[in-house]
Amino acid sequence: GTLLEDGLGDTIRVSLTEDPEFEAPVAKSLADRYILRNQHKPITPLSEIVVNPFEYKKRFTSKVINFGGTEVPRVLVSLCNISDIKPSHLFPFGYQYSVPNDKWSIQDTAADYIYIGEQKIDFELPGTLGIIQNASKWNNKSQHYPLFEISDLPSNLYSREINFVKISADNVNLEVVNSVPNAVLILSTSNMHGMADQRKLFNNLIANKIDIPVIIKRSYNEISYDDFQLYSATDFGGLLVDGLGDGVWVESDLSSQKIMQTVYGFLQATRTRISKTEYISCPSCGRTLFDLQETTQLIRSKTSHLKGLKIGIMGCIVNGPGEMADADYGYVGSGIGKITLYKGQEVVEKSIDSEAAVGKLIELIRSHGDWVDA
Repeated sequence: GTLLEDGLGDTIRVSLTEDPEFEAPVAKSLADRYILRNQHKPITPLSEIVVNPFEYKKRFTSKVINFGGTEVPRVLVSLCNISDIKPSHLFPFGYQYSVPNDKWSIQDTAADYIYIGEQKIDFELPGTLGIIQNASKWNNKSQHYPLFEISDLPSNLYSREINFVKISADNVNLEVVNSVPNAVLILSTSNMHGMADQRKLFNNLIANKIDIPVIIKRSYNEISYDDFQLYSATDFGGLLVDGLGDGVWVESDLSSQKIMQTVYGFLQATRTRISKTEYISCPSCGRTLFDLQETTQLIRSKTSHLKGLKIGIMGCIVNGPGEMADADYGYVGSGIGKITLYKGQEVVEKSIDSEAAVGKLIELIRSHGDWVDA
């Protein structure tokens, strides 16, 4: 998807761990997005190109609370359409409140900031959550921060901690936003060719040595969940893998759970924020020596709580070790009913009966101190 966004590629081959008949619809969905792409609103050519697309280099930004610097990308969501916000409205965003214990529990995939627009919150917040309000409604409450339109600037309402500023790639005065103290920019686009449009703004910030953190914002409405996953992963992923973006904000008419699942999915895939176990699995082919889908699901059911661990599950010994080159542990078919286990790129045990192999994999993870009980 990110290559197609840049006009690259004439043929698509999608490889999935699932059955092959599921591959073509994904390729078609990716390709169909570009049928009318040449009708996008023109993007003015850059006078100086400083973003190198051939290497990963994290854009240097100053740190503002938990944005920028060496911080992971932060996740923003919206509750601005809810008139009476209650603790239960935070549940889909990773915050669960227990009334008997008077205590919040927070998931690894929780939102970091919630935009409430003109609304207000009257209950005690979890300590890790920030609230963003329109500047006209902001009253300097703890954990509450103002959001300014570019037309509101300069202002005498600035927060001492953090000030969010809405901009678009074709409507920004770099001199004005650079004068805002403790600023974090929220960058949106209305251009059909949005990734390139937003990348242009990043390029200009770097060229002008402006180190303000930037949140990438995109909206997706009236599309299927499958297309939403593909499009958002393309648009955000293309910027994140180039080191651009200190936060993400996805708006959609899909359910909050699906939005959060997708956001943390593409953050994990770009290796910019790890929140779960990573599985590296090959597509089934004629060389596959076990039921790949069934085995992947079994291993996932036993290990999905091992946050940050990378496990390779490969159908055969031919390409498997190369495809799982950065995995922490490997489970590779080496013969009919036989499995070879790896620690990194090193073979640990060969020709294990497949019935015992998942248990042996868990023993291997334990022996290297990477196991924790669920």
